[in-house]
Formats: sequence, structure tokens, C-alpha cells
Amino acid sequence: MDRKDRQIVRELQKNGRLTNLELAERVNLSPSPCLRRLRNLEESGVIEGYAALVNQRAYGVPLTVFVNIALDKHAKDTVDGFERKVCEIDSILDCFMTTGDSDYLLRVVVADLEEYESFVRKQLHALPGIRSIDTRFAYSVVKNTNVYPNRD
Repeated sequence: MDRKDRQIVRELQKNGRLTNLELAERVNLSPSPCLRRLRNLEESGVIEGYAALVNQRAYGVPLTVFVNIALDKHAKDTVDGFERKVCEIDSILDCFMTTGDSDYLLRVVVADLEEYESFVRKQLHALPGIRSIDTRFAYSVVKNTNVYPNRD
């Protein structure tokens, strides 16, 4: 990826509904080369797809919860079982394997505290191999972006 490709990606991260003409103007290219670059970015997997950004509160899941999970053992079957089950739970938007005291960091969205309690009791506790669950509630969003840093 060169500088122009990164410009195309950043503009699409800001607004994925740009027409090719609008995109070409923003990155200072003529439409044909812009479209050619865009197709190359899609075919190479740099651009994996397009999605709508949805207001979390308006959708009905205003509460963001960060959950640190520590496993009781790190055997392959325990890790694989945990990760497979996490991928099946819709309320878990992200799951990161981490270093430190915990093994995983989950980003969970729910409607309220009661729904989170139900989530913990019915879904988290059912996951295999969990030693501990540490919860942090986000009460404000200071920054939230989907635009990667400029690499120029």
C-alpha cells in the first residue's frame, strides 16, 4: 500500500458511501485510476467489506461493558472451547487475547444492568474454563473512531 491507497482507505473509513467520483476528488485522482486502486484494495483484502455505523443507544444497547477473563488452564481444548463459544454470543462485540493478569478482554453491549446480570449468569458462566471475571462499566465515551492513524 502506498500513500494514495492509504488516503483512499481513510476517506472510506470516514464515509463508506462515497461515490467513486467523490472519492477520486477527495484523494486527488481521476475516477478511473481511483476505481482501479479501490478494486485492488478490495481484492487484496485490505478492504474487507462495508458496514453501517449504528448508534448504540438508538439501537437499544446503550451500556458498554469491558470484561477481563482469566482462564483456569491454558490447554488447547480449554482455549479452543472458550474462543469458539465466545464467537457464538451476539452481545460480545470484540474479544481480544491479552497479556497480563487476564487472558481475554471482551467488549460487551447490553441494554442495562439487569441484562448484563443475565448475560453473566446465563452466558459467561456457561463458558468453559473460566477462572475469573472482572467487569468494568463504561459510563462515557471520550473517543470512538473507526479511522486508522495516518501512516504517512
